[in-house]
Amino acid sequence: MAESLVSEILREAGNQVYKFGYESTLQNLTQVEKVFDRHSEIGEKIRAIPDLLIINKRGEPFFIEVKFRWHQDWHENDFKMLKRLDEFWRPIIIFVNCYEKPYFLVTKPPYYDKNKKLKGWPLEKADYLNISPSNMKKYNALVEKYLTPTLNSQKNSRSIKLSN
Repeated sequence: MAESLVSEILREAGNQVYKFGYESTLQNLTQVEKVFDRHSEIGEKIRAIPDLLIINKRGEPFFIEVKFRWHQDWHENDFKMLKRLDEFWRPIIIFVNCYEKPYFLVTKPPYYDKNKKLKGWPLEKADYLNISPSNMKKYNALVEKYLTPTLNSQKNSRSIKLSN
């Protein structure tokens, strides 16, 4: 659902949005996975393919990875994922959470500082993506309507706080 929300908010902002990720473009790869080692360099690179390819109004292309988290907190294994993404693709990452605003946070390489504090800012501040305040209001309401109620049934550990 997070990927769908991000795709739509980007599309409504006038960006061209193309599904690009492993799940979207390489659905038949499950048969091929038996042939290669998913922990080899090529296997890791394929598993790290970003979710979206975006072309903004100025014609600039961006790889976008969408991640959902219950809170604006990070798990220790996120650093391994960030390292893999940075090494192979260097995408912009849009994190969606349903606990507190801003619900949509964006980060670009380097994704965290020397103290391993992740860096992020509200999606609408990423001027190259053209997100308007009215669009943010609309999609924040969708997060509150459909994602926030799911928090009541989730028991997730909180570990590392995202710094802005």
